[in-house]
Amino acid sequence: MVARLHHPISRHDLATRLWHWINALTILIMVMSGLTILNAHPRFYWGDVGTWGDIAWLQIGSSDGRGLLFIGDRMFDTTGWLGHWTDAQGVAQDWAFPGWITIPTDYDLAQGRIWHLLFAWVFVLGWLFYLGRGVISGHLRRDLWPRLGDLTPRALRHEIRHHLSISAIRAMADNGYNSLQRLSYLAVILGLIPLMIMTGLSMSPGMNAALPWLPELFGGRQSARSIHFLGMSAILIFVVVHLVMVLLAGPIRLILGMMTGGSLKAEGAHHGE
Repeated sequence: MVARLHHPISRHDLATRLWHWINALTILIMVMSGLTILNAHPRFYWGDVGTWGDIAWLQIGSSDGRGLLFIGDRMFDTTGWLGHWTDAQGVAQDWAFPGWITIPTDYDLAQGRIWHLLFAWVFVLGWLFYLGRGVISGHLRRDLWPRLGDLTPRALRHEIRHHLSISAIRAMADNGYNSLQRLSYLAVILGLIPLMIMTGLSMSPGMNAALPWLPELFGGRQSARSIHFLGMSAILIFVVVHLVMVLLAGPIRLILGMMTGGSLKAEGAHHGE
C-alpha cells in the first residue's frame, strides 16, 4: 500500500496535452484575426443594431494625431498603442489595433475573417473532442469537478492564501488540481467556451437567418458581439493568470510536464484522496 501511494503517475493525459497546445495556437490566431475584424468597426453596442451614429459603450478611435479609447463617458489617451500608432516603416496609422497584434499584419478584413473562421472550427472541434474524451475517461469528474468540501468559505480562503505564496504555488504544482484551479478550468470549459461559440454564431448572417432566436438569447446581434468581445477578454485574463502561475511554479518543469505528461508525487493526490 505504501509503494502504491508513492508510485508516480501522469499528471496530464494525452488528450489534455494535445488540447492544451492546439488551443494555445488556436486562441492566439483567433484573437489576432479577431482584432483585424474589429479594426473594421472598433465600437461596441447593446441591442440589435449599431452604426457610427449610435451610442457605443466602448470605442477606439483617433483625433488630431491622438489615439483615444472611450469606455462609456470616460476617455483615455492610447496614442502609440490603440487608435493612432506608427508602423514598422515609421508611417502613422489610425487603425484601432497595430499590425503587430493582428493577422494579417496589414488591414485585410477578408483575410482576417478567413483566418478567424478557419481556426474557429479547430477551436470548436478540439473542445468537443476534449469534452467527449473527458467524460468517457472520467477526467472531468475525477480531476476537475469540485468537491463540496473544497467549496466552503474556509477552504476557499485557504486556497487563496496559498496562491499568495510562491513556495506554496511550487508545491501545489506537484499535486492534483486544487479547488481554485478546478473552478477556473470548469468556468472556461463549460462556461466561457460555449458562450464564445454561441455568441460567435449569433454574429453570422447565415445563422441569423436559420436560427433567428439565437442572437435574441443575448439581447440582440450587437449585444452578442459585445459579449463575444468581453468573453475574449476574460479568456485572455485567464491565459495571463495561467502564465504567471506557471512562471512562479517553475516554467521549465511545467512546460516539459505538459509535453510529456509529467507526474504527481502520489496517486492519492491525483484523485484528491
